[in-house]
Amino acid sequence: MITCWYAEVRMVTMGLYGYLVVLTILYAEVVRVYAVEGGMLYPKESPSRELKELNGIWSFRADVSSSRDEGFVEKWYANPLAESGPVIDMPVPASFNDITQESQLRDFIGWVWYEKEVWIPRQWILSDAGLRVVLRVGSAHYYAVVWVNGEQVAKHEGGHLPFEAVITEVIQKNPSEPCRITIAVNNTLNLHTLPPGTIEYMTNKKRYPPGYFVQNINFDFFNYAGLHRPVLLYTTPLIYIDDITVTTDYTDGTGVINFQLSIKGSSEFSLNLKLYDKRRKVVATGSGATGQLKVPDPNLWWPYLMHGDPGYLYNLEVHLTAKCNGQAFEDFYTLPVGIRTVQVTDHQFLINGKPFYFHGVNKHEDADVRGKGLDWPLIVKDFNLLKWLGANSFRTSHYPYAEEIMDMCDKLGIVVIDECPGVGIKLPESFGNESLAHHLIVMEELVRRDKNRPSVVMWSVANEPASELPPAEYYFKTLIRYTKALDSTRPVTFVTNSDFSKDLGAPYVDVICVNSYFSWYHDPGHLEVIQLQLNTQMENWNSLYKKPIIQSEYGADTIPGLHNDPPLMFTEEYQKIVLQLYHRVFDEKRKDYVIGELIWNFADFMTAQTTTRVVGNKKGIFTRQRQPKASAFVLRDRYWKLANETGLLPQWIKSGYNL
Repeated sequence: MITCWYAEVRMVTMGLYGYLVVLTILYAEVVRVYAVEGGMLYPKESPSRELKELNGIWSFRADVSSSRDEGFVEKWYANPLAESGPVIDMPVPASFNDITQESQLRDFIGWVWYEKEVWIPRQWILSDAGLRVVLRVGSAHYYAVVWVNGEQVAKHEGGHLPFEAVITEVIQKNPSEPCRITIAVNNTLNLHTLPPGTIEYMTNKKRYPPGYFVQNINFDFFNYAGLHRPVLLYTTPLIYIDDITVTTDYTDGTGVINFQLSIKGSSEFSLNLKLYDKRRKVVATGSGATGQLKVPDPNLWWPYLMHGDPGYLYNLEVHLTAKCNGQAFEDFYTLPVGIRTVQVTDHQFLINGKPFYFHGVNKHEDADVRGKGLDWPLIVKDFNLLKWLGANSFRTSHYPYAEEIMDMCDKLGIVVIDECPGVGIKLPESFGNESLAHHLIVMEELVRRDKNRPSVVMWSVANEPASELPPAEYYFKTLIRYTKALDSTRPVTFVTNSDFSKDLGAPYVDVICVNSYFSWYHDPGHLEVIQLQLNTQMENWNSLYKKPIIQSEYGADTIPGLHNDPPLMFTEEYQKIVLQLYHRVFDEKRKDYVIGELIWNFADFMTAQTTTRVVGNKKGIFTRQRQPKASAFVLRDRYWKLANETGLLPQWIKSGYNL
């Protein structure tokens, strides 16, 4: 059911976003496909909006038929799922893979079916209520089809990003019955998905049973699947605030917030805006769908450890009033806003005009049992560990993280390089028009979701693609230019491990992000080559491009509790000295053009089973259960010293390190 496309890509001017990708798609007929329509404001309760979470236990069934299409042929969505056959309990949000003891489900590829019956509040579905009822899916990996009471209401391709459907008319048909929500999710990856993959059928009947196939991937993390993020219902008035876009500036002691609002349901309305500080004091007011708010002597949004009050957020309250057919409508939405600027020079990354050095981590949404499922205790624990570590930043390797995680970054001042799922793009077939068309849509949906976040300072469009292949130049030139058209306020990069002299995408990025694993994947066990090879890498990239450089990955696998002296690979001693040797080169190069270092990885994480992985990737400085290895203390000592070098930390933070 995952669509195979041939796509002609055309750029069409389109209001705020600058360009819209129009895709000519060949199914049985020619149609046009766009990114998810409308705004993607995070659902919140307000005086005009209500919300009902659908998290908890859902009915679940995997389609284990040989063709994986039995659910569609027999229309499992038309009746309660239990009538189609055996179902099991499945928590949402969570990956389905590790919930049971069945290895077949853990490694399952194909369609799985979720179902939940819920009662809709009566006042939501009255014919004269003047409300829209919206079903929102936070993330479904990878392709999803949604039905309500047997009627299809939505389709979405791509994991890690939200999508919605207005279901008001469907639920009004049977107001006295519970609402049955059915979601079919398919985790199959092909050459044109993000990330790409291939299905390989094993035809040797002496070695494999009939119809046996495997999913091949070119990325090093487990292909968890399911409903990873909250599913919920929310309401808005029929005339409502659809989208808000803000950009900020700071000049001559005044903060500037430029705003643009999208209103749906009527062309006649009134808009009033109030900007509140943390004390609920109104510091600026405005009106209309577009305009500018000015804040004298503002509290700027600063990164963690760069200021005594990091992550300062104002609240922008938008109040809509309108009338239609004699009925009055009101809508309220409050958007957190951080006032800050971002600028890139040939050797610096500036936040609010001051040099910013990324000392942070790469992460994964990954944990025992729940897989990639949203888990609040784990989220809070991870942010406490980041603060303990002295990390001021992370990259969302290798896909967009949950909006709840991004909210924490905004609040705490953790700087984010926001990466799309463009990982594993290795084969020429994944650089064609079909892949590019989908990639552009994913970037549009990502930018639309995260455009207002002060923590997001740079977009990353890919990780370790085969950017030396001939089609990569056009691919990344188009992709990066399109992303800049969507958002001209942030730099754009992708993360490379290609030869500096052959990388065809690097000329188009604003910041060079390089991954390297000297003495691990290259010259394994030879610690003595790290400094020479890393120095050569840095000088090569700098001499060719004269752009700032981030070491976006480095590290070594470590089995916790494994020790040896002299250091041997996989011991805690080896990981420590790898980090220390890299740091010596960073300290020399950051005097000039190196603007950051991101360790791989924050914590151990699950991968596919291979002969090079012992129950996952062990490059974390924390275990998968978030316990520190020896290297965590090395990194903590370094990061706090780097933070103190800025001279911007208040004394209480400086002294607090030793508590």
